[in-house]
Amino acid sequence: MLISQPLFLVTVFVVAAVISYIAISQFARNFASERMESLAADTAASSAAAPSIAQRIAALLLPFVKLSLPQEAWEKSPLRIRFYNAGFHSVSAPLIFFGSKTLLTFLLPGAMLLYLGFSSLEFRAPQFLAAALGLAATGYYLPNLILAHITAKRQRELFEAFPDALDLMRVCVESGLGLDAAIDRVGHEMRLESVALSDELHLVSLELRAGASRAETLHNLALRVSLEDVDALVAMLVQADRFGTSVAESLRIHSESLRTKRRLLAEEKAAKLPVKLLMPLIFCVFPALLTVLLGPPMISVYRTLLPRLAGQ
Repeated sequence: MLISQPLFLVTVFVVAAVISYIAISQFARNFASERMESLAADTAASSAAAPSIAQRIAALLLPFVKLSLPQEAWEKSPLRIRFYNAGFHSVSAPLIFFGSKTLLTFLLPGAMLLYLGFSSLEFRAPQFLAAALGLAATGYYLPNLILAHITAKRQRELFEAFPDALDLMRVCVESGLGLDAAIDRVGHEMRLESVALSDELHLVSLELRAGASRAETLHNLALRVSLEDVDALVAMLVQADRFGTSVAESLRIHSESLRTKRRLLAEEKAAKLPVKLLMPLIFCVFPALLTVLLGPPMISVYRTLLPRLAGQ
């Protein structure tokens, strides 16, 4: 059956959205009611504040188990670590993320409905449902792809800037500064090269000033960055602090290993370059080159040799 009544389609979409909202709300209320009631005595002030529109939208897809966790467990939960890795330290980052997922999930099919309503195109029901589901899935997973891209770009920047930061830290330690003062100094100096690394070191300096232990602060740094090299650096600094070994020598050795790893990665990419250029050469460069080289002789053969052969 052809879909020729836009008002009917809009009505069906609105009814389905309302039913889904009611079902998800009831499920969430039954799932998290016990935990939220147990925390009601400790959060009496929060019950007086009315939820904003962004919180209501984000509550559709925000995991209710994470919302029911205490603040300490929520700060180290896998969901929160994803935002730390991307450089988002704000409390509203999960609300914006899940709110955008919800809005895009319903907004893209709704935009298609409006377009079909004002245009003369006709779709059959299976095609319409497939297109609506595809747009809904695209809107749901698009924020995930954007977050993964931002995380990968930021981790690459941190990986490339860490050897230089360790060299500066080693120079500061050898000149007489303590490790805490060296971290603060390097955090200010590295802002010209890497803003992300400067922000992370500034957070480490603030935690140290707030009274946190050095081991805990360094473990928090490794948790926010989520790089193997940073994990090894944190373990090395904690052991050097615990056993009283030379921090400057440890920083020198670790910076050399990071720089060697960075050079090996660059050599690996350079070695892969001829293989990656093979397909563009075959399908793009070689046809154009053959056309330029063999084009004029083939035209001469067509104009001169073939008529003579035909005359003979």
